[in-house]
Amino acid sequence: MCVNSLRKILNLPKIEKMFPEHLIINFPVNDSNKFPNKIASTLIFYSSNKGSFMQKQHQVHNLIILDESGSMESIKDTIISGFNELVQTISGMESKFPDQKHFITFVTFNGLAQKILHYMEPANLLKEINTKKYNPQASTPLYDAMGMIIKKLDLSCQDKTDYNVLVTILTDGEENASEEYSGKAIKKLVEDLKQKNWTFTYIGTDHDVENFAFSISIENTMVFQKDIEGTRDMFAKERKARENYSHKLYANRTVSDNYFDDIDEESQAK
Repeated sequence: MCVNSLRKILNLPKIEKMFPEHLIINFPVNDSNKFPNKIASTLIFYSSNKGSFMQKQHQVHNLIILDESGSMESIKDTIISGFNELVQTISGMESKFPDQKHFITFVTFNGLAQKILHYMEPANLLKEINTKKYNPQASTPLYDAMGMIIKKLDLSCQDKTDYNVLVTILTDGEENASEEYSGKAIKKLVEDLKQKNWTFTYIGTDHDVENFAFSISIENTMVFQKDIEGTRDMFAKERKARENYSHKLYANRTVSDNYFDDIDEESQAK
């Protein structure tokens, strides 16, 4: 059945005047005698701008936990520009993979506060951050930041079924100031969520990145040089890895492990 015929049957031209952007049509399976089975059993989105149908979008929640302790001051400007480019990359995934809808939750942390700058916001609506929103100082309570935002996001996703969560932790030092959560508690939290559809990545510098990440059950790690060039290179690799992640989701491949492996293989091949 062509799109124009289906539009007439559903009287979409009239409904489009009421909802010009998107329509959601739910065909009961028992109506399959009226419509092809593929259409009848699927929740369909119709975009009047594109004049086409697509299946319900898969939600991808991008959780970014960024160290804002005093030792990050030396690469502050590069971190800000890298994050803003990363947001554009995430937003661009929706055009490359239209079956996916991306959301961003962004948290910064130090010994003074844990700041939720964005929470489950559509990637295409986010504004750039600046020095007013990111101002490194104080200590590194990483466990508390992780425990707080991961539990909050997990609770918000309890009623969802068609989704994935990609967690990115970026820090230049090990935990040194948490009061509410221990390493043991965070390890268990990570292990429990990895059994669902959560993927955890850890990007670090100036400490034993792999050993610390492994201590909280995170295998996807990347080490970067703590200078302008090294930080820029890190963000470039992370953006590429994130694109690979979306492609794996599109291809129904596992996304829990080997997050940075493809990037490492490409670098070795050059």
